[in-house]
Amino acid sequence: MSEWFHAEGSRQVGPVSAEDMGELFRGHRIGLDTLVWRDGLPTWQPLRTVVDELGLTAVPAAGPVVVPPLPPGLPPSTAPYAGPGTALPMQAAKKPLSGCAMTAVIGGAALLVLVPVCAILAAIALPAYKDYTIRAKVAESISALQPLKAQVAEFANSEGRCPTSADPDFPAHDHYTAHGLSSVQLGQFENDHCGIEATLAVGESRVDGDLLWQEYDPATSRWECSGDSTDKYLPVNCRD
Repeated sequence: MSEWFHAEGSRQVGPVSAEDMGELFRGHRIGLDTLVWRDGLPTWQPLRTVVDELGLTAVPAAGPVVVPPLPPGLPPSTAPYAGPGTALPMQAAKKPLSGCAMTAVIGGAALLVLVPVCAILAAIALPAYKDYTIRAKVAESISALQPLKAQVAEFANSEGRCPTSADPDFPAHDHYTAHGLSSVQLGQFENDHCGIEATLAVGESRVDGDLLWQEYDPATSRWECSGDSTDKYLPVNCRD
């Protein structure tokens, strides 16, 4: 006796006997357009094509409209069944991601982007900040010489010569150690300018030991600043 399968809504049902198929048909559970299959049929077919085989010669009275069956797929015999009348549900649709899961996915993607970007910004910003810090310390040391510059200019204008560190009333060479200068010397440069020569000691190995020069031209009463540190560590007015 042949075992039959039929589509019912979104499921395929079976196996059932030919007699059961007749009962389903007469009870309006299946219709002439319902897809059916049995072993030996090449593919799923509408019930109307096998009514003679099943002995369904009479068209049943009008009844409920049968839900269109699923499109034909693999023969039911290729899958296990628990027994007659067992319904095989189609694969359940995947559940959408929950709010927490979606947040985690978005957060993970954001981290993949932000971490490299932050690393690049840090690689750029940290050296720049370090240069800024050194430049600020050097500028502070130069500013500490302002009172001495006024004293040098006054002496040169009144005495007609440049002061030296040996002249009275001038601070000792180590007077400015608290201001990032290990020593300060006074004298006259080769261009006849009166000058201050200071040695940096700001606690930064990149500039410590470098010399700073403040030159005073008695003829024009103007000061010029220079140094042997890298320009990026010097104030703009002290760069070559």
